[in-house]
Amino acid sequence: MALLALVACSAPPPNPPSGSRLHLSRVHFSDLPDWSGGNADAALAAFRRSCAVLAVKPDTAAMGGAGYAGTAADWRKPCADVAGDAKTFFEKDFTPYAVSGSDGLFTGYYEPEIRGSRTQHGAFQTPVYGLPPDLVRADLGLFNPRLKGEHISGKVVGRALLPYPDRAQINAQGLDAPILFYTDDAIAFFFLQIQGSGRVVFDDGSSARIAYAGENGQPYTAIGRTLIADGSLPRETVSLQTIRAWLVAHPSQARAVMESDRSYIFFEQKPLGDTALGGTGSQGVNVTPLASIAVDQRVHALGAPFYVAADGPDPVHRVMIAQDTGGAIRGPVRADIFFGFGAEAEARAGAMKAPGRLYVLLPNALSASLGESRDYPL
Repeated sequence: MALLALVACSAPPPNPPSGSRLHLSRVHFSDLPDWSGGNADAALAAFRRSCAVLAVKPDTAAMGGAGYAGTAADWRKPCADVAGDAKTFFEKDFTPYAVSGSDGLFTGYYEPEIRGSRTQHGAFQTPVYGLPPDLVRADLGLFNPRLKGEHISGKVVGRALLPYPDRAQINAQGLDAPILFYTDDAIAFFFLQIQGSGRVVFDDGSSARIAYAGENGQPYTAIGRTLIADGSLPRETVSLQTIRAWLVAHPSQARAVMESDRSYIFFEQKPLGDTALGGTGSQGVNVTPLASIAVDQRVHALGAPFYVAADGPDPVHRVMIAQDTGGAIRGPVRADIFFGFGAEAEARAGAMKAPGRLYVLLPNALSASLGESRDYPL
């Protein structure tokens, strides 16, 4: 999930504004900023993992998004060719297209770590819930094509689907849901919910991953905006680090501020696995530091390679694979960069909020049918 979500005014609208369009325009690899000096090895490994997902799909399976990425059959050749020098591979099998249709914005996310205990004792009092058995998630696209990619969560009471309890109600009353473990830091747990996944180190020395399993369907409210609105933080200083510092310094007010965000995330526990990689993204593969991005799945296809040209104080210019999504990631030229695990990754992700350009790399055969440029309604 995007760090920008900590300071955004509210949850993004469920659909792009009427008349919005995605525009793709063919370019050359030499047009990509810093292409000649970049390294694509991590992206090649990430793309190979995405190909393993595509391999089990039928040829006719749509790649998703706005429709420009074709079907799984269009990706068979590049997936079969994954080998050798990374940049040579992408140059040989793909054609780059500049993406336009919105202002460019790039944020970052990372894999946080919290402490946990399988028993409630001492400071370990905050429950980390698994998916409640009475939580219902409905795909709204099944009811209205205009709502493709949108979901709503709630619970059935009688014959009605009603809102699920919000964060304040869950904190006050608890839930009839499995408790995975208890943590000793409610603030660290809140930030893990913002990121959507992370790691836990138990008091017995063991470790595990914590993966996103679902959410309560309540509207998201950014606590950065809450702190700005009540005068606690000036707008120009708001960041992950300053928000966390304020919460720690104001323990009597922290819970109320966090509860201004009514959304609540539920998790599942998984083996730690390869510690060089992040948790499982929306495509079903482990995300790769500085080689995986979250995109708007209503616009772009998961598994597709992109060239990110994010500017700012910490520029990022490199090939990355769309392997994740996020509630705050909306629009054609919008991506959330996965920075990895640890203090440096957290610092870089926390500071990343940059303009830039985005390019999608499409298989050559698909490019031949697409032509020089194409518009897609959103």
